[in-house]
Amino acid sequence: MGSETGREVFDEGVERLLASYRAIPTSGRVRLAKKTSNLFRKRAKNPYPGLDVSGLDRVISVDRQARTADVAGMCTYEELVATTLKYGLAPKVVPQLKTITLGGAVTGLGIESTSFRNGLPHESVLEIDILTGAGEIVTTSATSENSDLFFGFANSYGTLGYSTRLRIELEEVAPYVELRHVRFTDVDSLQSTMNDIVEQGTYAGERVDYLDGVVFSATESYLVLGAQTSVPGPVSDYTGDQIYYRSIQHSADSTPIRDRLTIADYLWRWDTDWFWCSRAFGAQNPRIRRLWPKPLLRSSFYWKLIALDHRFDIGDKLNARKGQPPGERVVQDIEVPIERTSEFVHWFLENIPIEPIWLCPLRLRDPSPAGADAHRPWPLYPLEPHRTYVNVGFWSAVPKREDKPEGYANRQIEIKVSELDGHKSLYSESFYGEEEFDQLYGGEPYRLLKKRYDPGSRLLDLYSKAVKRQ
Repeated sequence: MGSETGREVFDEGVERLLASYRAIPTSGRVRLAKKTSNLFRKRAKNPYPGLDVSGLDRVISVDRQARTADVAGMCTYEELVATTLKYGLAPKVVPQLKTITLGGAVTGLGIESTSFRNGLPHESVLEIDILTGAGEIVTTSATSENSDLFFGFANSYGTLGYSTRLRIELEEVAPYVELRHVRFTDVDSLQSTMNDIVEQGTYAGERVDYLDGVVFSATESYLVLGAQTSVPGPVSDYTGDQIYYRSIQHSADSTPIRDRLTIADYLWRWDTDWFWCSRAFGAQNPRIRRLWPKPLLRSSFYWKLIALDHRFDIGDKLNARKGQPPGERVVQDIEVPIERTSEFVHWFLENIPIEPIWLCPLRLRDPSPAGADAHRPWPLYPLEPHRTYVNVGFWSAVPKREDKPEGYANRQIEIKVSELDGHKSLYSESFYGEEEFDQLYGGEPYRLLKKRYDPGSRLLDLYSKAVKRQ
């Protein structure tokens, strides 16, 4: 079902997008004019106006019977979920923050607690319209003649083009999610249990539909197991005074504690406090929280505070007043094979003074789409099919060391992740050399895509955008 008005607004938006592309001199770099971003890496200012994406921020239509939706590329997951839940449906993977756009999650990767069974957001895409660097709208799918762009679009971060429309698969969801918080006193046991749940889809005889975890220390970590249910009953609310991640913790000698959320509150459980990052702004102080306007308890507002910090170096100035060194931002998501998860977590806890950290298992969907390379179905982020990985997320800062090069902690993480046969997402700072980056993120397949779909280099290349931060 869809709206003629919605389709008309979308079509008009595409025309404005194309007109704004044509208005940029051929010598100028092409970038989006976005009001929000979920990228943590700085970039050089663009002297030319960005692409006009107004009108490309909505759900175009939902097909309840086929369980699909046509969605404009700049539509946020907040808008997408609000629309699909009216039909009892949700995207197969819903990234944690409301302002992430569907197009951004597909071209920049995304992950959540359904990823152990549904893979990554780009794996639920059936068809994409892409404005390429050449200024053409190209429709691509897994079986189209230009399927190389379909498979190469994931992790390209706008360096091959921008999605204007995506047709995605949806799944049925129940109104509620029952949660079990299972505590572990060592990460090795957590790793083993997580692997069993991924393989079996159950824990202690109960189905598991959602799976993620939190590590507070080497002796306190949790798996959070969710199961959909239609049974009505009382639910918790973590959009006000109560803090979701603190609800997970319980004493070591107790049995798993249980909780219930509405499906909408479950999908956005991390957004209210941006996982746990709201504590950096004092929002978890009970006295401050009681006065904090509830509509501003959300990741999009914290982003504005982060932007002010970047602009005025507020955090470093406060550190200086306390006699402390400036901070190095360590804001990353990495993936390592599940059998190396405990090794990475122990190394991280011993070397990087950040806690908590988030864990989320994932597997590429099986089978891969028709037409995919059996060994490297998504060449710019080449996870192995039939292999389980665990995403480890950590978002904070550590003291800079004057005796070490810029980005020392991040560089050490990159070295360790590569040592463990892993990858890291490119939404934040990266420090790879060109040769290693080439090996990890596409190499020759990427160069061929760039030559075919951006022959005039109107868009930055991936290394320039992710590492050089141009």
